[in-house]
Amino acid sequence: MIDPYIEEALESLYLCESEQQEYPGDEATLAAMKNASSQGLVKLNGDGYRLTASGLHAGRNVVRRHRLAERLLGDVLRSETDDRMDQDACRFEHVLQDGLDDKICTLLGHPSQCPHGKPIPEGECCRQAREDTIREVRPLCDATPGDEGTVAYLTTRDNREVQKMMAMGILPGVCIQLIRRFPSYVFQVGYSQFTVDRTLAEVIYVHWASDDTDNKDKRILTR
Repeated sequence: MIDPYIEEALESLYLCESEQQEYPGDEATLAAMKNASSQGLVKLNGDGYRLTASGLHAGRNVVRRHRLAERLLGDVLRSETDDRMDQDACRFEHVLQDGLDDKICTLLGHPSQCPHGKPIPEGECCRQAREDTIREVRPLCDATPGDEGTVAYLTTRDNREVQKMMAMGILPGVCIQLIRRFPSYVFQVGYSQFTVDRTLAEVIYVHWASDDTDNKDKRILTR
C-alpha cells in the first residue's frame, strides 16, 4: 500500500493533469512528491512533477475511490453537506482497497459520475458488467419463476430503495431465486422470501444460472 500522504499528492497531480485543476504547491505536498519520486511514481519535469505510468495508475485509482466514496455517502449514507461528504470521502478513499472499491461500485450500479457531476474513472468491474449485460445479466423482472442466480448490481439512485434492498439482504454476490411474478414479484434470498413491485424488480440485476439439467434438478431439490 502507498502512504496516504503520497496518495493525496498523486490524486492532486492526477486531477491537475487530467482535469486541469489547480495543483497545490504547499510544503506537505512537495515533501510527499519527493517521496513519490523515490518510489518511481512521479518524475521531475522542469519546475514541477509529472506522473509516471505507475503513478498515473495509482493517482487514477485514488480519484476513483474518492468519488465512489462520495456516491456511497450521498446515495446510501445520506451525507448532509458537500464539505462533510468531501472530508469523509478523503478518509474512505484510503481504505477502499483490495477490491472493496469494485464491490462498492457494483453495489451502486457502476455510477459514471460523482454527486458533483465529475467523472468516476472506470474499473474492471464496470467493463465486466457491460460484457455481462450482453450475456446473462438481466433484471429480476425478466426472469421466469424458478430461475436462480446471484445478484450482480443495483441500478437505482434512490437512497430509500437502496436501503430497503440492503435491509432485505440484496447485495452483489448473494444467491437469489424468483418464486412468482404475479401479482407481485416474490423471490427468495437465503431462507427468507420477499415481495416487491415491478419498480424494484427492474433495478435488481442478476447473473442468471444457465438453464441446464443440473440446475433444474437443483431447483426441484430446494423447493
